[in-house]
Amino acid sequence: MELVFYLSFDQVPTVFPTMLVLPYPRRVAILGSSGSIGRNALEVIAESEGRLETILLSVHRRTDILAEQIRQMAVRSVAEHIYASEKTNSYGKTILPRWVVVTDETADRTPLENLPPGIEVFFGHDALCKLVRQPEIDVVLSAIVGSAGLTSTWSALEAGKTVALANKESLVMGGSLITDLARETGGQLIPVDSEHSAIMQSLQSWKMGNEEPDLEKEKQNLEKEKPDLEKNEPDLEKQSEQFHHDSPVSNPQSINQIIHKMILTASGGPFRAWTEEELNKVTVRDALVHPTWEMGKKITVDSATLMNKALEIIEARWFFGIPVGKIEVVIHPQSIVHSMVEFVDGSTIAQLSPPDMRLPIQLALNYPNRFNGSSLRLDWKKAVTLEFYPPDMERFPALALGLEVAEVAGTAGAVVNAANETAVTAFLENRLRFREIVRICRSVLEHHHYEQRPTLSRLLELDHWARKETEKQINQS
Repeated sequence: MELVFYLSFDQVPTVFPTMLVLPYPRRVAILGSSGSIGRNALEVIAESEGRLETILLSVHRRTDILAEQIRQMAVRSVAEHIYASEKTNSYGKTILPRWVVVTDETADRTPLENLPPGIEVFFGHDALCKLVRQPEIDVVLSAIVGSAGLTSTWSALEAGKTVALANKESLVMGGSLITDLARETGGQLIPVDSEHSAIMQSLQSWKMGNEEPDLEKEKQNLEKEKPDLEKNEPDLEKQSEQFHHDSPVSNPQSINQIIHKMILTASGGPFRAWTEEELNKVTVRDALVHPTWEMGKKITVDSATLMNKALEIIEARWFFGIPVGKIEVVIHPQSIVHSMVEFVDGSTIAQLSPPDMRLPIQLALNYPNRFNGSSLRLDWKKAVTLEFYPPDMERFPALALGLEVAEVAGTAGAVVNAANETAVTAFLENRLRFREIVRICRSVLEHHHYEQRPTLSRLLELDHWARKETEKQINQS
């Protein structure tokens, strides 16, 4: 079964391929199950009524969390077995994963000693990259934080997998290498970030005419309503050809022709209204208090600097193949409008929902299908205020840096990403001031030897170089 969009793009967006809709149950590999995305994904899978199954779990070091996740799944497996004696659904009953992977080989193995039988345990990142290629896996949820997620995402796409992408660094670093690989192998990238999921959903408003006319059904209806036309029956095949030749829907337009702006929303983080003087005194505790989202430490700091939005600008460029000049950011403190698309005719289509990552995760794992779920819903009986403000580019220079990196592409994304990860770690360890994070990222970018068309191995080399250069500059600051 194919889902066809009559859209052509200057660069075919990776999220709008002519795609084979995956059957159910779908077997999901969760890369990074100990993080916030991984934990939410397990909730989504548990509530999927058997449509989704967990076949692989991976963590970096947190074997304690991994063991507890499997224990909870085992308890649910017993409950499902009892329930199945009374009512059986049409999907499989596989609850426990087949494989678990701990990418840090020095991690504590004690919590994994008493796992239920039948679960195979592997150690090392190479093992993960091999397992994501297995034919039993239908969807790979790439939720490993940082550049560590690039090679496993690459391996999954190389095997032609559908990748639900939460690891934004894969596109920030890999850019056209990732999107070209997906096109070559038939792999698919579905966004998990709430902003890019919102853009994807907004673009689907232009999905009109995605199905060809059912000529046989048209003939039957015509015969039923106007039987006297049998002798002069119209040539429906010819009409269909004429329709698809003349229709502005089926006559493809490029993304640059239909989109005026792609607008990413940002909460503004905890320091949206802070003065320059206050920003110079930001502590780690201050930065880790996000007003609307619950996330890991690294991405919470990125939200405070707005570096997360800078990375999302770069990601949007590659996800949707749109010129950087058409990407904008607005501050939206309520985090209800997750992003918008303004079309050339003046229409603006947005996606709204409370801040709850279970919704975009569920959509990505079930794409293109929608089902009832437990994510939060808007209460339209209550008054709500939605505010939008232009960002202050001077107080939050990460946005300008993101736009520049998205424009030049090449090796710039890998270098800035590595510098940011290293600088954020130093900030969390109280070795670097908050306002120095973005400054050092720009400095490292300016010190590197730019290349327009790097290989994957070259990107990994520059990732290593940028980390060393960032530490050097931190020590000198």
